Amino acid sequence: MSMSDSDTSSHGEYKNFKQISRDRLLHEMLRSAKTGDSKSTWKVLIMDKVTVKIMSYACKMADITEEGISLVEDIYRRRQPLPSMDAIYFIQPTKENVVMFLSDMSGPSPLYKKAFVFFSSPTPRELVTCIKDDTIVLPRIGALREFNLEYFAIDSQGFITDNERALEELFGENVGNSRIYNDCLKTMATRIATVFASLRELPFVRYRAAKSLDASIETTFHDLVPTKLAASVWNCLSRHKTTIPNFPQTETCELLILDRSVDQIAPVIHEWTYDAMCHDLLSMDGNKYVHEVPSKTGGPPEKKEVLLEDHDPIWLELRHAHIADASERLHEKMTSFIAKNKAAQIKHGSRDGGELSTRDLQKMVQALPQYSEQIDKLSLHVEIAGKINRTIRELGLRELGQLEQDLVFGDAGTKDIINFLRTKQDATRENKLRLMMIYASIYPEKFEGDKGLKLMQLAKLSFDDMNAVNNMRLLEGLSDAKKTSTGGFSLKFDIQKKNHAVRKDRSGEEETWQLSRFYPMIEELIEKLSKGELSKNDYPCTNDSSPTVHGTTQMSLVRTSQGPPAHSMRSRRTATWARPRNSDDGYSSDSLLRHASSDFKKMGQRIFVFIVGGATRSELRVCHKLTAKLKREVILGSSSLDDPPQFITKVKMLTAGLSLDDLQI
Repeated sequence: MSMSDSDTSSHGEYKNFKQISRDRLLHEMLRSAKTGDSKSTWKVLIMDKVTVKIMSYACKMADITEEGISLVEDIYRRRQPLPSMDAIYFIQPTKENVVMFLSDMSGPSPLYKKAFVFFSSPTPRELVTCIKDDTIVLPRIGALREFNLEYFAIDSQGFITDNERALEELFGENVGNSRIYNDCLKTMATRIATVFASLRELPFVRYRAAKSLDASIETTFHDLVPTKLAASVWNCLSRHKTTIPNFPQTETCELLILDRSVDQIAPVIHEWTYDAMCHDLLSMDGNKYVHEVPSKTGGPPEKKEVLLEDHDPIWLELRHAHIADASERLHEKMTSFIAKNKAAQIKHGSRDGGELSTRDLQKMVQALPQYSEQIDKLSLHVEIAGKINRTIRELGLRELGQLEQDLVFGDAGTKDIINFLRTKQDATRENKLRLMMIYASIYPEKFEGDKGLKLMQLAKLSFDDMNAVNNMRLLEGLSDAKKTSTGGFSLKFDIQKKNHAVRKDRSGEEETWQLSRFYPMIEELIEKLSKGELSKNDYPCTNDSSPTVHGTTQMSLVRTSQGPPAHSMRSRRTATWARPRNSDDGYSSDSLLRHASSDFKKMGQRIFVFIVGGATRSELRVCHKLTAKLKREVILGSSSLDDPPQFITKVKMLTAGLSLDDLQI
């Protein structure tokens, strides 16, 4: 087995993460099949369920056909013989796939003239032997390679391993050293390692250490997830060092492996950026949004599907902006467009937040047919922002959002929760559930036994909603009591006034929009990692191995006292949704990386963060922000990318005995 000779090393001209995935698939794989002795112009591309998904994240169908692919087939479907055409197999290295491939190409009448086989991840030796021992098929193979691309590029700086059930399989109530647990970790590690194979990077592999305080006590399987995953990733990378041409032999970047316990709040708190609000408040299917457009024939409005993706410049500009900022800028863009094009000027009545009526937009399109594409994109986002702002008002999200953030920064407590639940009984079930999940992550001691039952009953939560709140304990991080028990002592003069802040207030660092104080914990961790200030006890490095106890290092088990979490400094909150135009919030410009490769450090230029159990859009946004701030490309990986409803459903699944049929959101 050998890799392609092309080198996509990051030390050359800079390409964003998604471009690298696309280029490898289109150029390194599809074009390399043309270098064989076959003279066929058109080829068949054969994939399995996983590789189809990998391809769809990185390329469009038009990209594939441009490379000479005339037909895309599923390896498990009955296929028509095409003996005059070559076939490219992009498949996982499984026994079932190899059997299907050999069946296709064996016998006197194979399905295809020649086969170019690319395995998405490292291939077991017995499967290679099985192929090489087939003397009939072997001469019909034009290429047989470990391609090592088995991740899903969801963003220019983000990927997932598509382990949608990782939270349940690794953090469920009764998980143990089971086959499901180990298989999940193995698959995840293999797919993470193919990221580094594609980029020709060798990372320092750091991870959240197990939280056990006594090295003589075996840690839980939940707690050991980052440790075990880090070890498995390093094993895969060690193999890459010996099998992949031009693979670095010394470390070139940093990888930090975390799990959902580092931040239980980010997946459920209301995030106020345009991207997050779209996926949280609108009924979107992935990145697909359905909206109504005026009929060209003058009839009733027609439904149209659009993708909110990188090809849309307005989406790229606004996706990480605060919703208030996005609405303001859209209004300015629309006003400017109309002002510059007198034929489209119309008399506007009063409108909320720059929102235009469908009739107004229809008149503008009719007046300026030559600008229809521009106005279509602009009117689409004006419609989306208007719908989000209406939803915010109807659901009373500003007041709820303020309470959520006050809880996080220690400015609110139990009385405020009770007052909200009593006075806002019209709040939606999902929003009350999310509030209770935030509260449970900050005050886990209040939910021990039946302590939290009365509060959940006041919120009128259903049984499975209560289950979600109680299951937050399975993801809880290290409590204050445990942090202070191994060193020093704490003075408890007024326990009733203890500030339960779980974030230090950073709003003084830059002027921001209201309700944007919250930030995911990975922001602090990435900044510390970049500065070399991340604790080596709490986040050890796999590359520096030392004697282990129960699967983790001694140093990671005997932890030093870190003291209580930083207390919130109560700051004056902005009275309006505005902030000065010259403020630098890190999200206002196009989030695609604009720095030339020379701006980055030659060594360790990339920082990778992988979160087991699902990442959030706020965490992806932070990676874009810190890339510009730190002048180092920050890439986020995770088992999945979850919006709040998806995450809540997964948390409910942590308790044994429930099935998806029992749950509702």
